[in-house]
Amino acid sequence: MRTVTVLGAGSWGTALAIHAARRGRPTLLWTRTPEHQAAMAQERRNARYLPDFPFPEGLRTTDDLHQALDGAELVICGIPSHGMRAMMERVAQDFATRDAPAPMYLIAAKGIEVDTLSNMHQVLAQELPPSHRGRIAALGGPSFAAEVAKGLPTTVVVGSEDAHVGMSIQALLSGDGVRAYVTDDILGVELGGAFKNVIAMAAGIGDGAGLGDNARAGIITRGLAEISRLAISLGALPATLSGLAGLGDLVLTCTGGLSRNRRVGIALGQGKKLEEILAEMGMVAEGVKNTKSAYRLAQQQGVEMPLVSTMYAILYEGMAVREAVQALMGRALKAEREW
Repeated sequence: MRTVTVLGAGSWGTALAIHAARRGRPTLLWTRTPEHQAAMAQERRNARYLPDFPFPEGLRTTDDLHQALDGAELVICGIPSHGMRAMMERVAQDFATRDAPAPMYLIAAKGIEVDTLSNMHQVLAQELPPSHRGRIAALGGPSFAAEVAKGLPTTVVVGSEDAHVGMSIQALLSGDGVRAYVTDDILGVELGGAFKNVIAMAAGIGDGAGLGDNARAGIITRGLAEISRLAISLGALPATLSGLAGLGDLVLTCTGGLSRNRRVGIALGQGKKLEEILAEMGMVAEGVKNTKSAYRLAQQQGVEMPLVSTMYAILYEGMAVREAVQALMGRALKAEREW
């Protein structure tokens, strides 16, 4: 039986590795540093990012990329989006040294590359060998890492332009608490997952500033409208944005206590500085970088996104939260269908 390889031993990568091993697949979890690898191998858990979940018997760890890719049937890309291109360059270089069949790739990161505005499946297609480029999928949907690791019921969606790849990954993931759906709209899956992080920070700001439940519901609803408008302008399907990768992930991330992006927003709403918040977290909150990407894409596409623009002003232009609320509530009146 060929291996499932997970690149990136953060909380999400670790949870997916635990799930794959629990499904009975030989699983290899790759981390960048020998120190982290040694600690995980000795303790049989990821004490840094997901300490409460012991590793199943079939899960091994490595910091050797060549070893990680050897015999891999599926490579789960759990690297944060800002490091994905460099990681895929290394993967491509490794496969250039061996005569091996192309694995399938499942993108688990939810982000847009800031400099190029490329989504992650575009990054993989640009960097991987030609024979690998048709074997890419993206994972979306409401799925906190700790709940997946615990085996709690979770529904996700696998987006791939190749039906065989999508259904193969669907079958591999489904079971032991996870039910996976498939779609050929990989773009919608990726954009929904990336943009919802921005709205989650906005919802968190509302909670941190004590703006109330009405405000949170309004942010989620209007945020979905903004996400959908931009994603559809880029070629995504409306149904994807109203499904697990869009609405489902948005609701979870805007309301769940385990959401990093919401926690960043809560702290901002309480008056803390962004640099201080990120230093205290010690984990990646994709929404900070995704705000810049979403803002630039909206400008490029000519799409109006008041919440995203306001989040950009708060994060990168120093706008105060109270001023931001006044600006949003004081916008020109219009019909709801005009957004």
